[in-house]
Amino acid sequence: MNDNAQKATRFMTLHQQDHAFVLANAWDVGSAKLLASLGFDALATTSSGYAATLGRLDYGITREQSLAHAEALVAATDVPVSADFEDGFAEDPAGVAETVRLALEIGLAGCSVEDWSAADGRLYGAEAAAERVAAAAEAAHAGEVHLVLTARAENYLHGNPDLRDTIARLQAYEEAGADVLYAPALDSPEELRELIASVDLPVNVLARRGAPPVRELTALGVKRVSVGGAFAFAALGAVVGAASELLNEGTYGFTETSAAGGKAARAAFSD
Repeated sequence: MNDNAQKATRFMTLHQQDHAFVLANAWDVGSAKLLASLGFDALATTSSGYAATLGRLDYGITREQSLAHAEALVAATDVPVSADFEDGFAEDPAGVAETVRLALEIGLAGCSVEDWSAADGRLYGAEAAAERVAAAAEAAHAGEVHLVLTARAENYLHGNPDLRDTIARLQAYEEAGADVLYAPALDSPEELRELIASVDLPVNVLARRGAPPVRELTALGVKRVSVGGAFAFAALGAVVGAASELLNEGTYGFTETSAAGGKAARAAFSD
């Protein structure tokens, strides 16, 4: 088994534990090295966080940029890396499959494909979305490396908290060959219980304000918790706080946080 296959297997195994694991989303090579040094067992990219490093909003990057970014993160650490590939950077199933094939070439352990079309500002139809997942799964599982495919149902994240439709979509994605299911922003305990009882695959939950803590999510049967762009924007928030203090107060309290960051960076980047 080659190194890429071993990483993909390790990544899938993390979803089979009796507790939820936390998938940390890195936004550049430095944050990837830092998060790995802190003990996270796997990392993922964040489309919104990476876009912010380029001075852009979410959905503002190309497939080529996303792949190059993911490849850099793969090379930066020894832990499995999964990539946030938005809608696969293609509308048609063949285009989504090509994105997944390219993901395999750069050593990713997993990737996600969602059912939201940012270009059109709408959800893909349920049947079309399932066909896209099926094409992605076929490409992800065709060779020695079993790329862990996460299929995302975006209803809740885009203002349509329809539990029935979300469950139906995720059930269809399971049947289409996905390995992990994810409905960002669906996080009420009651709805999570119903969702988890309705599917057989591991379920991911987005860490966000108001979501149950990891321990409670584990008790509900959640297998993975990811942070999306939250760490990246927490870092930007720290910059805003430091800059505002200096501009408005002329004081240097932020240097305490700077010292902690510098210490962590020296430890993470020493190799």
